[in-house]
Amino acid sequence: MAETHLQGVEISASQFLEIWRHYDTDGNGFIEGKELQNFIQELLQARKKAGLVCLQDHFGLSMKAFVEQYGQSSDAKIGIVELAQILPTEENFLLFFRQQLKSSEEFMQAWRRYDTDHSGFIETDELKSFLKDLLKKANKPYEDIKLEEYTQIMLRIFDSNNDGKLGLTEMARLLPVQENFLLKFQEVKMCNKEFNKAFELYDKDGSGYIDENELDDLLKDLCEKNKKDLDVNSIPTYKKSIMALSDGGKLYRTELALVLCADEN
Repeated sequence: MAETHLQGVEISASQFLEIWRHYDTDGNGFIEGKELQNFIQELLQARKKAGLVCLQDHFGLSMKAFVEQYGQSSDAKIGIVELAQILPTEENFLLFFRQQLKSSEEFMQAWRRYDTDHSGFIETDELKSFLKDLLKKANKPYEDIKLEEYTQIMLRIFDSNNDGKLGLTEMARLLPVQENFLLKFQEVKMCNKEFNKAFELYDKDGSGYIDENELDDLLKDLCEKNKKDLDVNSIPTYKKSIMALSDGGKLYRTELALVLCADEN
């Protein structure tokens, strides 16, 4: 099934989703290890069978660069938008939406703006508003039926627990893997009890929120305790992105919990 799709010059958004699910065998939201090796091998074989061996075309050049980056690394992994860069889709909407979000900081600002009810999730209507505004920002014409299709496919792609809404970490998969700082924090998230204790410890003045200096202290200690997962040299980036969730420099418990508190539902 997947090989047939890989031979096509253009694939639809739905076919793209099928290919992703075929290779993301463990459903963790990434193609990695053996999954990635299988994908690269089958993609190369499919192009050869289809007579697409010339590396002068745009796709061939993209594929060559992709193999050089990921083909020799056993611990490499890619997200769904990385895959979209090398599979020529009829409407590469995932890449388009990523291009509108220039950084993790901008992504976090968008999250705060579109989570209008402050539930900690982007629900269907909020997601549709988010995508609609990105299309308008780019002066990209669209029809309502296409906007609905984008919304539903985004949910199908990123809603990893199938609850009909997107958590912050789920939606952050729009970001490039190497720039998605939230992936780093997946390994150091705390249970509710641990998080509340940490919040009270670093809210040194008891204001009910954490300011930039207090967050700096928290991140330094986290990096020291979790050297394998967090890079102390990246603290300025971590801090800038997390503070984008704040209310005028005031990072309240619910906002910080989106990054540091594990989902216990």
